[in-house]
Amino acid sequence: MKNFLSIGNKKFKSRLFMGTSRYPNYQIMLESLNAGRTEVVTVAIRRISLKKYNENIIDILKKKYFILPNTAGCYTIKEAVLTAELARAALKTNFVKLEVIGNDEDLLPDVENLIPAAKELVKKNFIVLPYCNDDPIVCKKLEDVGCSAVMPLAAPIGSGMGIQNQQNIKLIVEESNVPVIIDAGVGTASDVAIAMELGCDGVLLNTAVAEAQNPKLMAKAMADAIEAGRNAFLAGRIPKRSFAKNSTTNKGRIHLIKKN
Repeated sequence: MKNFLSIGNKKFKSRLFMGTSRYPNYQIMLESLNAGRTEVVTVAIRRISLKKYNENIIDILKKKYFILPNTAGCYTIKEAVLTAELARAALKTNFVKLEVIGNDEDLLPDVENLIPAAKELVKKNFIVLPYCNDDPIVCKKLEDVGCSAVMPLAAPIGSGMGIQNQQNIKLIVEESNVPVIIDAGVGTASDVAIAMELGCDGVLLNTAVAEAQNPKLMAKAMADAIEAGRNAFLAGRIPKRSFAKNSTTNKGRIHLIKKN
């Protein structure tokens, strides 16, 4: 197994991708990103201003991190493609985290629009990482249209519920020939460890750190969980059994001799 994560023409040592929203302030955000040992940060192009300050958030982040723009807030194919093109022009990158959502209430992916949007962006030479449902069929279709990775949700965005369907995630991992990155719904370090133990190639998270009581410490916990879960997956867990199995043999066991 490779010790780096390869997506498109990029290789990353860190398998923890982090978002940049919902932090109390920029300082806490930067401290948390550093504690998380991440290399990739994602920013919502539709929700930031590139001209608001002399030094905007992009200028601050690009000094240290690889910026992955996303199309959060897009509901149609046209919106998503246009936003991706604006991101490419502004940030000089072909990478895009593709989001096409159905509504503002549950923020779940709109698969009917997501797949054709991904197909169009691939044709435009984008390296597409789509946020999608935890559905093996959908993930395979996204791979087939040329996506460079798939990003199935663990649970709804910001819910913190952790992976709700481990079997589906396991199937996605087994059937995918591109990296599988869990996106959305993790709440704590154990959720991240489980994702990696299932064989996922990485995890993208935001709210779990940004809204933690101590974001910097939670970011460190998430980074540690990535490493622990990945090592456990590579090491190979023992099979689950419905019965006990003693760790020592009966050889040399002391037998008491009863006196008559």
